[in-house]
Amino acid sequence: MAPVPSAVLAGAAPGPLPYTPRARPRRRVLPGFNITLGFTILYLSLIVLIPLSALFFKTFTLTWAQFWEAVTAPRVIASYKLTFGASLIAATVNAFFGLLVAWVLVRYSFPGKKIVDALVDLPFALPTAVAGISLTALLAGNGWIGQFTEPLGVQLAFNPNGVVIALIFIGLPFVVRTVQPVLEDSEKELEEAATCLGATRWQTFWRVIFPSIAPALLTGFAMAFARAIGEYGSVIFIAGNMPMVSEITPLIIISKLEQYDYAGATAVALVMLLFAFALLLLINGLQAWQRQRAGGNLQ
Repeated sequence: MAPVPSAVLAGAAPGPLPYTPRARPRRRVLPGFNITLGFTILYLSLIVLIPLSALFFKTFTLTWAQFWEAVTAPRVIASYKLTFGASLIAATVNAFFGLLVAWVLVRYSFPGKKIVDALVDLPFALPTAVAGISLTALLAGNGWIGQFTEPLGVQLAFNPNGVVIALIFIGLPFVVRTVQPVLEDSEKELEEAATCLGATRWQTFWRVIFPSIAPALLTGFAMAFARAIGEYGSVIFIAGNMPMVSEITPLIIISKLEQYDYAGATAVALVMLLFAFALLLLINGLQAWQRQRAGGNLQ
């Protein structure tokens, strides 16, 4: 038997029960998680995973001895040193000067600012071959700058110096466009509070501004480094392409492909892929550590 309400026992007329609205299902613009995840995995498989797996499978046609001989040849080792060393130097230079360019574009107003802001994206739109020809015409011995530097003993083209300069040119936008939005969203009230508490300009930058932009700066560094490792078009025109001196690893791969040594080319490409992937994992780990540290400092 159902229990009698207390209001009826007290002699009061029972009123209507309170209305509790039913929660409506939340509508999403995109399909559900399962469908979206399925399309994401399919797209990544077609664009990224399948081409990379083909690289692995082609390399497996070599024996271990053949693989080791292909990736440790003296000419290939010299190209590794030049490619990764020049890419690291170029990415480091771009991290410093890219931060300065982003700072100027965000914090200052000056005539022609929009033009300078648009010029930052020029290496994105410019074909790499055009960039290489332009840099060669500028830095060669008879170029606008090279004709003054070579008599002083400074050769900027057809040697590793030209490789570094070309990689700096194509990598700068990655750092600027990564750091710029973070600087625009930074809270200036924190800087003013630090100044009111007696902090110097350097202390304000190092303890207030830099922790917030460090993850973005590392991301820009990683993107510039990864872009420099695979750069080919702008480098071959200014490097000189001398074996054991100014020959980059992508040129080694192209040379092996022209010789129909597909397995050897994929072996060298696999080494570059693994090295770049390990470096990106390290940088992502540093970014996560930096974010955790910044969150702990805020708490």
